[in-house]
Amino acid sequence: MKIYFPQWLGSGTGTTIESGAKTILNYLNDSEFEHIPLSDIPAGERGLKKFYINNYDAITEQLARFKKEINNNQPTSIQTIGGDCGLEIVPVSYLNQKYSNLGVIWFDAHADINRPCDSPSCNFHGMPLRTLLGEGEEQMSHLLFSTINASQVHYIGLRDIDKAEKERIDLDDIYSPVKLNIPELIDTLKSKNVSYLYLHFDFDCLDPNDYDKTYYRVPNGLKIKEAEAGIMALKDNFVIVGSSVLESVTPLISELKPIEPILDLLLKD
Repeated sequence: MKIYFPQWLGSGTGTTIESGAKTILNYLNDSEFEHIPLSDIPAGERGLKKFYINNYDAITEQLARFKKEINNNQPTSIQTIGGDCGLEIVPVSYLNQKYSNLGVIWFDAHADINRPCDSPSCNFHGMPLRTLLGEGEEQMSHLLFSTINASQVHYIGLRDIDKAEKERIDLDDIYSPVKLNIPELIDTLKSKNVSYLYLHFDFDCLDPNDYDKTYYRVPNGLKIKEAEAGIMALKDNFVIVGSSVLESVTPLISELKPIEPILDLLLKD
């Protein structure tokens, strides 16, 4: 199943995330992508905070719409053009329910594992992994198909971590190497008997010198060629049942040129 869900509300006010998602959709020019509409509830500058989460009502309404669409279709795989990282709680929890030995690869500069009460920004795109672990806001539990275990999470490109996030990562020694080591990653996944993978790809995992059309720009990231090599190795060794591309913000197809190979690897197969 192919999904276009340009959710930006999890970022607080980052409407450029929506236009960035539309640019990727236009680049792919694939009529199979189904559009999940965004909520009409006021958000952004007019949004309300509930349970320490900005735009809470709008986010939960549209995520419920996303969940219903997936539940109605019961896909064997999901490819998503987004949008902010908060949308991941739906496809990851669905595929985790469907495949008992799922690994989650989190290409991201940020850990996205805050509890709402610990989040400095109160933006939900910094909370999806904590929510998927079943440790987020209880009122959002109905949006999940299942919860995951910390051992299923594997970070790539992580380098901007809040104090509370580091404590949670350290608690279960979540895989979070300083540098991408592809053979080590493959061996780690195989040692856990992982067969299926979900590839979350927030473009801020990349070094801004390689690609800077991202909602956040964090120095010392992955080179595009490193990311490509990592994705190809994962595809060669495991079955990819889900993938996403998130938080690119350029409105110009021409500016996607550096990341076209990544888009093709994650969304065209």
